[in-house]
Amino acid sequence: MTLRLQRLALAACAALVTATSLTACFPLVVGGAAMGTLVAIDRRTSGAQLEDEGIELRAGARLREALGDRGHVNVTSYNRQVLLTGEVPSDREKQQVEQIVARVENVRTIVNELGVMGTSSLTSRSSDALVTGKVKASLVDDKELMAGAFKVVTERGTTYLMGLVTQREADRATSVARSVSGVQKVVRLFEVVSEDDLRRMVGTPAQQQPAAK
Repeated sequence: MTLRLQRLALAACAALVTATSLTACFPLVVGGAAMGTLVAIDRRTSGAQLEDEGIELRAGARLREALGDRGHVNVTSYNRQVLLTGEVPSDREKQQVEQIVARVENVRTIVNELGVMGTSSLTSRSSDALVTGKVKASLVDDKELMAGAFKVVTERGTTYLMGLVTQREADRATSVARSVSGVQKVVRLFEVVSEDDLRRMVGTPAQQQPAAK
C-alpha cells in the first residue's frame, strides 16, 4: 500500500471510529482495535495481542454494568498495560473504574488518566479522533519509524503513545506527534527495549532496520 493510500485509509478509519463512538448507545469505548488493523507489523506476540483484545472487551463490559451512563471511559490495552482515559463525575468513580479493571484477567499495570469532570462533548471526541488519525498518518510517513510498533490514543487534546520501541524510536515518535496540529500534549507510555532486543524481536538484520539506526 502506498503512503498516500495508507494516509487515506487512516483518515477514513478515524472517521469510522468517530461515527461509531458518537452514535453508541453507551458512553464506554474500547479503544484502538480498528486503527490497529491497518498496520502490518505488531511487535507484540500473537498471544499478547489476543490478551489485549480480551482485556479491552472484558473491562468494557464490566464497566458498562457498573457505571451505566455515569461517565465516558476508554479502555486501551497494549502488552497488558491498560490506559484509562475519558471522564467520570467524581474521584469515587475514578477509583471504582481502576479497581474494576485491575480485577480483569491478564492486566499487568494500569495508567489511570481519567478526568474528574463533565462528560466530553461530541465535538471534542470528534476532534480527538481526527488528531489520532493525523498522528498515525505522520508515523506512517516517517521513514525512521515502523508505524505498526505504536498505538495512539488522544483524549481532550492529549495524545498518548504506547508501544514496544527503542529509546531512539520513542524520542522520534514523540517529536513527530508533537509536530501534529491539534496535539496539545504528548504522554509517553512506552516499553523501551534495546536495539539488540529489537533485532531479536523482529528477526531483522541490523542493516535492514530504518536508516537512522
